[in-house]
Amino acid sequence: MSLRDAYKQKAKAELELAHARLVEFKAKAKSFTADTHLKYAKHVDELEHGIESAKARLKELGEAGEDAWEKVKDGMESALGTLRDAVRNTAEKFKD
Repeated sequence: MSLRDAYKQKAKAELELAHARLVEFKAKAKSFTADTHLKYAKHVDELEHGIESAKARLKELGEAGEDAWEKVKDGMESALGTLRDAVRNTAEKFKD
């Protein structure tokens, strides 16, 4: 397995984990009152946006040639970092 393929698998796994957490947060939010649900909706929306952004970067990574994937990798790292922050922030808000 090439370094590129291994990196793609790692990024995909991280995306799947973030999506699983999103589903968890959405399920929890359903049990909240309307006012509380609105309070958390912003954080869930940010997480969804982060997932979509990371998916787009992963697609770019998959389409990049062998010589260009290192450049695309930087964008993927940035998207994953943002996604990690969104998951962490949303989890903290749901603890409150």
